[in-house]
Amino acid sequence: MIEVHSFTFNPFQENTYLLSDSNKNAIVIDPGMYDAQELKQLTDFITDKNLAVQKVLLTHAHLDHVFGLKALLEVYDVPFYLHKEELPVYTTAETVAKNYGVELSLPQKEYQFISENDTVSFGEEELEIRFTPGHSPGSICFYSQKSNWVIGGDVLFQQSIGRTDLPGGDFDTLIKSIQTQIFTMPDDTRIYSGHGPSTIVGLEKMNNPFLRG
Repeated sequence: MIEVHSFTFNPFQENTYLLSDSNKNAIVIDPGMYDAQELKQLTDFITDKNLAVQKVLLTHAHLDHVFGLKALLEVYDVPFYLHKEELPVYTTAETVAKNYGVELSLPQKEYQFISENDTVSFGEEELEIRFTPGHSPGSICFYSQKSNWVIGGDVLFQQSIGRTDLPGGDFDTLIKSIQTQIFTMPDDTRIYSGHGPSTIVGLEKMNNPFLRG
């Protein structure tokens, strides 16, 4: 069984996720730690739980989801992965950060690509990758059918959706992604979002004002 640990970091209140299995294997999704204190909060938790970080995954590469990527990879020498369509967003993240007046330095470590035809494994656990563009061009979700949850990045929030006015965003594409990739999951599937509280697929079908009807 996978345990999902959530941490809220940085000025944008982004949710960083740490997944661990029964054998102490772990992966980090969307490392948003903005400063040394936030990095320590995450690494102390990992140390206290005696977890072994195996890889880092990005749902997408907007700056609030990659603030802590470089620092994390300096602590754990592991590969990190993103979708190839997200590369333009990743490579311009430092410039975007300057425009927001915040600091961001990307790692020198080479990225690796994952796609919707892949699965992500750590230990004996496996996550399905679903391609969900619209908020960003290469946004992906990580779905555990066995555990009945999905880590969705900024695709879908509690009674809201990801913004589509950033470069590479598109409203119609996002709605289609949600309807074909998220709403096809069982109604009781929990959605761990990139900001705010988690929610449930069935509740969003009924109550989300962007998706009703």
